Amino acid sequence: MAARVHSAPLNRLPDTPEELERCLRDPEWRLFSGCLYKIMVKGDSKDGEEADTFTMPFRPNRAQKRFISRLWHRNIILKARQLGFTTLIAILWLDHALFNADQRCGIIAHDREAAEAIFRDKVKYAYENLPEEIRDRFPLARDSAVELLFAHNNSSVRVATSMRSGTIHRLHVSELGKISARFPHKAKEVMTGSIPAVPTTGILVIESTAEGANGEFYHLSQRAEALHYTHKKLSPRDYRFHFYAWWQEPNYRMDAGLVHVAREQHDYFDQVEVEMQCTIDLEQRAWYVATQEADFPGAPERMWQEYPSTPAEAFQQSSAGRYYAKAMVALTKRGGITSVPELDLPVYTFWDIGRADGTAIWFMQSLRGEDRFINYYEEHEEDLRHYVRHLQDLGYVFGAHFLPHDANHKRLGDTNRSTKQQLQALMPGQKFTVVPRITELQTGVNLVRKHLRGAWFDREACAFGLERLRGYSKKFSRALNKFIDEPDKSNGCTEGADALRQWAQAKESGLFNPNDDGYGARAEPEEEEDAPDWRA
Repeated sequence: MAARVHSAPLNRLPDTPEELERCLRDPEWRLFSGCLYKIMVKGDSKDGEEADTFTMPFRPNRAQKRFISRLWHRNIILKARQLGFTTLIAILWLDHALFNADQRCGIIAHDREAAEAIFRDKVKYAYENLPEEIRDRFPLARDSAVELLFAHNNSSVRVATSMRSGTIHRLHVSELGKISARFPHKAKEVMTGSIPAVPTTGILVIESTAEGANGEFYHLSQRAEALHYTHKKLSPRDYRFHFYAWWQEPNYRMDAGLVHVAREQHDYFDQVEVEMQCTIDLEQRAWYVATQEADFPGAPERMWQEYPSTPAEAFQQSSAGRYYAKAMVALTKRGGITSVPELDLPVYTFWDIGRADGTAIWFMQSLRGEDRFINYYEEHEEDLRHYVRHLQDLGYVFGAHFLPHDANHKRLGDTNRSTKQQLQALMPGQKFTVVPRITELQTGVNLVRKHLRGAWFDREACAFGLERLRGYSKKFSRALNKFIDEPDKSNGCTEGADALRQWAQAKESGLFNPNDDGYGARAEPEEEEDAPDWRA
């Protein structure tokens, strides 16, 4: 059955020419009044028939308003499905082209069919449904299946699978996660050709649901999220991180009396509430459970991908595989994540120097037996001098630095020195202690769980590190259809978790004891023969 198009009543334009001109000069009126732009909305299907299509005035929803208020030069949107961001950005780009001269606005999709559908149903539809007296002001110099070029000001909106030529003042990359997962060569083309075409004065929006913990979208999201937690002032080339969970959408709810929510499902929602500092009511829980059972039976990881509750969950196979899920909930419930002031006391650092060019450092002070974490730092693709400069710039007085066991291993190369020896040369006078290795990862995990009960973390300075702990998970074996006792290194959380494990192991072994002396570190035991590295 063919779709029927219905027109809903729209707000009227201003009655006088003077008032109309004033309104048209106001971008907020153009976007928020509902008088100018119209969108196509599908209704609910009934009795197997195709859903009717309705024409409605465009008014930004809550998530879209939040995004507009935080819009930056470069933006990453990690989101749940059906929140309307592609529609929003299509309207933003059309509006910009209509009211600004010599502008090039582009939309990239994962294939030509998807690109043309976005253009036809969102950009062109909105233009053709402008009020007639308004549309007459903006005649077309070119009208095709992929581009609108306006005769009155030489601005255009076009769609493609890649845009390399010329300057693109506004660029939207739709579903980069899909492009990365299915067409990695296209993702590389977008990164090396299309994105550099956007000047720092322009606006770039990359938007997607997650498609696994790899690819260009995953790596961009991880870096943008890390930058978000630093609270650093962004440069025009930095990406602003935007996350929109399913529970933020008011329409994702249903009658709680129609759906049975099991105890373990309530436990999951309770954990999300604590982690995200939100409230998920019974109607929202019912919608989530019903949607998962109807759309993704037997595949919970698809639900986390399409309707994520947290940023980390979007890229993970299963929240059930997280090592510290219960410990982090307990830490939060007892108030262990709070405002932790820096004191006039020595600062101790606990490191992990990853094999994938990532290094993580926790910063902690000890007061009357309380372990008080005041900072966290993580960076990738940097040498040891970078981290030394960072430590020196912080201005702390350090008590001791605790390194992972392989920091004693000499690196073959120009220096033929171990990581510990290199750090001692870069920071003379500082005390570096190597924490002995453990033969079983689970032993170290249990030690972290044990000592987290008495730890305190600054909610702002340690925010990204805490995200790493929440996201630290086991690897899922599709062949065995279960989690195996091996960390999943693909989500970037291992360095932060391993760095904190050095703290727990140092405490348990007695290496770390700030009451012993001014350094807080005892002498290292003699080095043993190398054992297989479970991280290899």
